[in-house]
Amino acid sequence: MSFDLKKLIERCEEALEHENPQQATKRLLRESLQDPGSVKSALMPGNRADFEFLYESDNLTILHFIWAPKMTMPAHNHNLWAVVGVYEGREDHIFWQKADNSEYGDADIRPVGAASIGVGEVLSMDSHAIHSVTNPTCLFAAGIHIYGGNFRETDRSGWDPILLQETRLDAEKNQAIFDVENDVLDLLKHRHK
Repeated sequence: MSFDLKKLIERCEEALEHENPQQATKRLLRESLQDPGSVKSALMPGNRADFEFLYESDNLTILHFIWAPKMTMPAHNHNLWAVVGVYEGREDHIFWQKADNSEYGDADIRPVGAASIGVGEVLSMDSHAIHSVTNPTCLFAAGIHIYGGNFRETDRSGWDPILLQETRLDAEKNQAIFDVENDVLDLLKHRHK
């Protein structure tokens, strides 16, 4: 089955009417990733770390993520349910939860689990999930992330990767992570010329 973004959007909007929209969306994304090559052809990821809004409404946001080799996005939440699928490479997720300060010092979160998803695999997270994402490979990774709400308009938190202390998520800081990854890629490319 060839990937069709318009059809995915329509079916995800319909899934919002289901008794369990997150589960229905997970099933739809898994079906959409059955032909990873057609997803790649349709979305045409470049060799740059990036994210792109494919669709957004008050009830649904679909993002396309491209992770640079070895790139990590520090712990953050979405305050929305999320369904994440990979069509190229791999994403490693560490899951965190709020910490009891007496046990973890000044850290606000502690690790509680992990998941690794590869091509064609899908991961579902509830609206309370806190996670970090790493591309563990030396190649680019790419995936589709679907959220049950308006991603831009939802207040979110991020956690400092060293101190593990919570702050309001800053979109500019997140963009800077992608920009730095691309700067490193540019330096490596020029170094090998």
